[in-house]
Amino acid sequence: MSEIKHKIMVMSGKGGVGKSTVAVNLALTLSMEGYKVGILDADIHGPNIPKMLGIEDKKPDVIDSKIIPVSVLNLKVMSMAFLLPDTDSPVIWRGPLKMKAISQFTNDVAWEDLDYMIIDLPPGTGDEPLSIAQLLKSDGAIIVTTPQDVALLDSRKAVNFAKQLNVPVVGIIENMSGLICPHCGKEIDLFKKGGGEKASKELKVPFLGRIPIEMKIVESSDSGIPFILNNGNSKAKEAFKNIILKVEKFFEKKEEVI
Repeated sequence: MSEIKHKIMVMSGKGGVGKSTVAVNLALTLSMEGYKVGILDADIHGPNIPKMLGIEDKKPDVIDSKIIPVSVLNLKVMSMAFLLPDTDSPVIWRGPLKMKAISQFTNDVAWEDLDYMIIDLPPGTGDEPLSIAQLLKSDGAIIVTTPQDVALLDSRKAVNFAKQLNVPVVGIIENMSGLICPHCGKEIDLFKKGGGEKASKELKVPFLGRIPIEMKIVESSDSGIPFILNNGNSKAKEAFKNIILKVEKFFEKKEEVI
């Protein structure tokens, strides 16, 4: 893991905010910028990254006692989903077994040198986020939220979780921020708007940007062809690119300090 320059935890205080979708498209946007990127799917009970990348049927090789991550679209990927008998098999584990699996993902996988590792975490502030923060010594956390108050309440906990563990907060992303009507192109504030930016100001952490709801994002995730690879110059695609610029600047400043 020492050969990986930056390890970014993608977190949310609650489920259903589009965290995995954001993680996949952020990773691919970084890769398209020329960086070497890996994705660690640390959601042990609900691993969705392989589905979103169209690699559900892949299995990692093992060479010299090291697990070789699955390669796709210039990304290196590791997920619990690769190790299950089938997509319907549940993972019925308590904390110690999850800790062991995460330890193997960090120590027994041949990630090699990467510029960025994007770590997709399960919602909340329990076993998996705590293990990743401590074992990987993550140097950044991106918190994904939706605009409504219930989601923002939990996103604040995720920010404070990162602060208490001395993980720098790269910023907050407000996902599902306005619905782009597929017929007229107008924006509808389906889940309100602006809550993520307001929370970032109150918590004194950067605001990375808003990603609107677009039907093609859902279709792309289900089809295994990530949204960022196509769909022209949509507002959502532009939002991802602007977010990556802020992520790059965050780590450039951090490196200057070091």
